[in-house]
Amino acid sequence: MQAYMWIGLGGALGSMARHWSTGLASVIAGVGFPWGTLTVNVIGSLIIGFAAATLSAEGRFPSSDSVRQFLMVGVCGGYTTFSAFSLQTLTLIESGRWLSAFSNAGLSIGLCVGAVWLGYVAGLALNPR
Repeated sequence: MQAYMWIGLGGALGSMARHWSTGLASVIAGVGFPWGTLTVNVIGSLIIGFAAATLSAEGRFPSSDSVRQFLMVGVCGGYTTFSAFSLQTLTLIESGRWLSAFSNAGLSIGLCVGAVWLGYVAGLALNPR
């Protein structure tokens, strides 16, 4: 039951951070393209990759299951949003903005996979040898 509490708390914090981040991205970049969703998904991918490398038993900051679940399942799960990405991409397709739709999909996949790799590599570099 304690794990659910930590995951729920992390999810709430991640969701609030997502709301703030997407709003900020919209103010900075505008609303013509889903920059906010792309931004949170890339940042979340970077964080989860870093956490996977550093919070493991062999990592720089070995952590309990509760800490890993709080951050990786709760915070990152609440912060990133594949469902919003999917809906926004569908909306772009339905409005005939095919180039924007495919750009969103390609950028999201490429940047998020790149970010999770970068976070993981950065975390590995901190781990004791």
